[in-house]
Amino acid sequence: MSMVIDTHIHPALFAPICEDPARFRFRCDEMNYHLMSPVDLDLLKKQLALADIRGVFLLGEDCSYDKGQSAISNEEIARLVELEPGLFIGFASVDPRCPDAEETLRRAFTELKLAGLCLNTAKCRLYPYDERIFRLCEICREYKKPVVLHSGLCLERDAFSRYARPADFEELIAAFPQVNFCLTHVGWPWVQETAALLIKYPNAYANTALMNFDGPVQLYHKVFKEDMGEYWVEHNLADKLMFGSDSPRIRPVRAKRGLDALKLRPDVMEKLCRKNALRFLGREDQP
Repeated sequence: MSMVIDTHIHPALFAPICEDPARFRFRCDEMNYHLMSPVDLDLLKKQLALADIRGVFLLGEDCSYDKGQSAISNEEIARLVELEPGLFIGFASVDPRCPDAEETLRRAFTELKLAGLCLNTAKCRLYPYDERIFRLCEICREYKKPVVLHSGLCLERDAFSRYARPADFEELIAAFPQVNFCLTHVGWPWVQETAALLIKYPNAYANTALMNFDGPVQLYHKVFKEDMGEYWVEHNLADKLMFGSDSPRIRPVRAKRGLDALKLRPDVMEKLCRKNALRFLGREDQP
């Protein structure tokens, strides 16, 4: 396998954006990252190399409407991408409740050159069919950018899973067939709802970023072999799932070991680890 792409990393602890102690504390409180410290980029790259990860989706987080500031800003994401442009793929985040949300997203695409949009409806307490979210996705359609959607349970502070149930994203996914959408965490615990959307919609994807019970080896087996049918991944979803670790909640190498333990066919693993992510980005023809 030539490389692995991790489609789900929150760079909350990346040292270059943790220089302000007060802002770092705010971020950790908002995202429920406790007893953690900033980590140098060189060490992070060594940790990624343990799983042969050579591409990373860095996910911003903006729920600033009632918090006063974003947890991980678009400017911070862009700064990290500038430091490691061959490794990091930056995703903007915009709070749909903010009056300038559309302008902020356009700037993220045109000036900051970010690769897509990341939304957490559980944290913003908006249902996925809210008109303000549709307007942001219209901008993504215009700029040909994919969208990463938090789906299922959210472990962050003041976030409620009723706003992120997979089935509630269907209208959004159906309305923008030209836009690729990723339902994170396989929508756990509503895994079968997620699988149904993946089967129905060509532009629907999901990632494996799971960190709930047990370790990745046990959890991945439960989700992908029991909650789903034994052969669903290989026979039906091989083109729709992407590897994601949910770092820093879990180290990428541990998540990769969980995926390896499923003992999927080599061609399916190649899709989950790399090819599907490139197609999701619209970069399948690029080296």
